[in-house]
Amino acid sequence: MAAKFGKVRVAMVVLLASLALVACRREPAEQRLRAAVQELQTAIEARDSDAVEDVLAADFIGPEGLDRQGARRLAAAMFLRHGDVGANLGPLDIELKGANAVVRFPAVVRGGELLSGSGGAYDVETGWREESGEWRLYRAQWTPVL
Repeated sequence: MAAKFGKVRVAMVVLLASLALVACRREPAEQRLRAAVQELQTAIEARDSDAVEDVLAADFIGPEGLDRQGARRLAAAMFLRHGDVGANLGPLDIELKGANAVVRFPAVVRGGELLSGSGGAYDVETGWREESGEWRLYRAQWTPVL
């Protein structure tokens, strides 16, 4: 009987160890970064300025000194002002540098003056940093495509 309980204990230990390994396995950095970019795009499409802010690092900086709170306020204002707000992103060019990354992509913006000017096409360059296992956007700049 004791041998039976010993085998059960060993099986439980193996099962728990296997579950722990599966739980600790992380997706590759690039995959998690792509998911963070998608999370930001989804927040914009959902018109959720709080979710937009959640993707931004505390020290986020954009054009003309735009900070994290300013970006949230700008998003909220655009969501109130325009019924259809969104961005279609082109292919992502990802350059991983350890816990930092640069992501470049073309974007077509709809719904008014989300970035600058009156919407349209932009070349976008963003800086991302991994913080506590989550990618956070800490820098963004965009240039209108003529």
